[in-house]
Amino acid sequence: MNQSSDVRRIAFIGDYLPRKCGIATYTHDLCTSVATQFPAADCFVVPVNDVPEGYDYPDEVRFEIEEKEPESYLRAADYLNFSNADVVCLQHEYGIFGGPAGGHVLRLLRNLRMPIVTTLHTVLKEPNDDQRRVMNEVLDLSARVIVMSERARSFLLDVWRTPESKIDLIAHGIPDMPFVDPAFYKDQFGVEGKLVALTFGLLSPNKGVEHMLEAMPAILEEFPDFVYIVLGATHPSLLREQGERYRIGLERLALKLGIRENVSFYNRFVDLPELIEFIGVTDVYVTPYLNPAQITSGTLAYAFGCGKAVVSTPYWHAEELLADDRGVLVPFGDSRALSDALRELLRDAPRRHAMRKRAYLMGREMVWGRVAHQFVDSFRQARGSRQGAPVKPLAVRTLAEQPLDLPGWRLDHLDRMSDSAGMIQHAAFTVPNLAEGYCVDDNARALLLTTMLERLGQGTPGTSRLASTYAAFVNHAFNPENGRFRNFMGFDRRWIEEAGSDDSHGRAIWVLGALVQHSRRPGLQFWASDLFDRALPALLETTSPRAWAFGLLGIACYLRRLAGARPAGQARDVLTARLLALHEAAATDEWNWFEDRLTYDNARLSQGLIAAAGDGGPPEALRVGLDTLSWLARHHRAPSGCFRPVGCRGFHLREGARAQFDQQPVEAQAMVSACLEAYHATEAPAWLTEARRAFEWFLGSNDLGLELYDAATGGCHDGLQENRVNQNQGAESTLAFLLSLAEMKLIESVLSHQRQVQTT
Repeated sequence: MNQSSDVRRIAFIGDYLPRKCGIATYTHDLCTSVATQFPAADCFVVPVNDVPEGYDYPDEVRFEIEEKEPESYLRAADYLNFSNADVVCLQHEYGIFGGPAGGHVLRLLRNLRMPIVTTLHTVLKEPNDDQRRVMNEVLDLSARVIVMSERARSFLLDVWRTPESKIDLIAHGIPDMPFVDPAFYKDQFGVEGKLVALTFGLLSPNKGVEHMLEAMPAILEEFPDFVYIVLGATHPSLLREQGERYRIGLERLALKLGIRENVSFYNRFVDLPELIEFIGVTDVYVTPYLNPAQITSGTLAYAFGCGKAVVSTPYWHAEELLADDRGVLVPFGDSRALSDALRELLRDAPRRHAMRKRAYLMGREMVWGRVAHQFVDSFRQARGSRQGAPVKPLAVRTLAEQPLDLPGWRLDHLDRMSDSAGMIQHAAFTVPNLAEGYCVDDNARALLLTTMLERLGQGTPGTSRLASTYAAFVNHAFNPENGRFRNFMGFDRRWIEEAGSDDSHGRAIWVLGALVQHSRRPGLQFWASDLFDRALPALLETTSPRAWAFGLLGIACYLRRLAGARPAGQARDVLTARLLALHEAAATDEWNWFEDRLTYDNARLSQGLIAAAGDGGPPEALRVGLDTLSWLARHHRAPSGCFRPVGCRGFHLREGARAQFDQQPVEAQAMVSACLEAYHATEAPAWLTEARRAFEWFLGSNDLGLELYDAATGGCHDGLQENRVNQNQGAESTLAFLLSLAEMKLIESVLSHQRQVQTT
């Protein structure tokens, strides 16, 4: 029955048809049903695109989110706020949003002014760190939370500690289909007089179809006219990665088993009217899925609610829906059990029809028309719970005002790239490349990371062991005969040189100074202070501007702990004067830089001056540092707004062309660090925005929309090339990401404290 509702404008966020996935179908059916049941309501959709070209959406789609583009989520929040929607209905599944565990969606949710009602398509019992972080905030930001099974509801209560008062249990919607005998449809498929089993949905290995195929020979011995229909296109992500390999493998298996004439593969994504016909022809629906941790299944709900006998493996949703003889459960991956269950059901028509009737009667509570009313009741409650709550400002908040959405820690690759001597500098894909040996650059940076982990409360016996290893490498790298650090060591533990590059010497001093200021291990502090003092004189003999900048960073840290140390103060003044002289000689109105080219670790030059000014250096250093960093930030920004560092294949000469690729992780790290240094010096929120822009380059906000950080390994790819990422995950790249993440987490902890102070 059509009704009016005081909820006049409803925005649905999620995948949407014609995108081929279960959530797209769900969002479409939900939006359509609410619009049909409540014609006075304005229902519109904000879908998520997983491909650059998007989709040919229908008219109800008003705004599109680009999955991997963080800024797109902020623009969507602005659009929804301006649209004056009464409520937002979010379809949540980790995999449909960008960022680690789909964390980009938090940027949208944090900035919405209207209540959020979230439908959870996945509720995990044992989430990883990123999944827990994202889900906790989704739950906090949602006025109401909708789940589709009692198991999901219990997980919310017991695992996620969600208040019971904000949870609504609404079954997965189904089409309103009459209860008819399967024979009514069979002539349309040419299967008159045959017994038909069906599995439908996007095809992928976790569906377990091969186990059903292996069960068929025994079924055909007793029921030679048995037919098995596999309906559904290959899952789009699987199709992009592997093509039709899985489907072809299933067809070959059917040939091998001699059952090809009794199996029909329909390789397409069907619309609802055609799907109803396929379900109608079915005697037994089969879901031989392999993953028990599936909290809801739309395909199961459709078949069950339309009055089909079901044989299924005991994943969570099936266990609940098929209890009390409403279906048959068989063990995972057990073809013999599948065969036995199906034969028993096929030979026992009275039991099969009774099972169908019980399912159909229960399914009357699941039809989309009824589900639409339950959703609108939830929307009303969400609106009521927000009455009197403070309204967020219409403009999107700055990063200083909102929490940062950051990945969790994963140090697997750091450990993989380290052995008893130190950190190996290169990798072939994710495998350490022993032939390339070690360098002091990477071991010094790795040592700095362990100290930052300690500051963040992430120190463990494992990271302490790594810190000692890296410190021993740096210590061994120092050559007391010339006061310089060696850089490269072969895997045979032999030094390749007596003195390393100027830059490696500067980096080592930078890290030693940082340990003097920040290490919580007195032994490391004393060692770092002694080695810093012995290495400092040689720094003044270097000619590399970047070595001077690295040195200034270390000196600033050292002086914050040991203010008044005269040699360090004198070195600071000398190096600051050198960088200022370079700038004066090279800078113009159009080219506000220290050299006639942009090469590598560029932002460190500005950062060194900003750091020096904060610890007793001349005020001119702060002005030049901030001005040049601001110029560099503009120079490193693509028209789309993402961070675009100069590429290493040619760099950028003042009078020449700019290399766009290969973009290097060390450039993003340098910009993150320099912008945060500028924020500490000025407290200007714009520097937080620039730091975030550079950090999100790692997470896919770049020219190709590809993630450099590999959440599966904990490593970082070695660069962004013209059409792909460099698949190697070496030490410099991995450390660039991990150090950037550490700095972002440190600033978030500062900002979080400031927000708490402001609210109290």
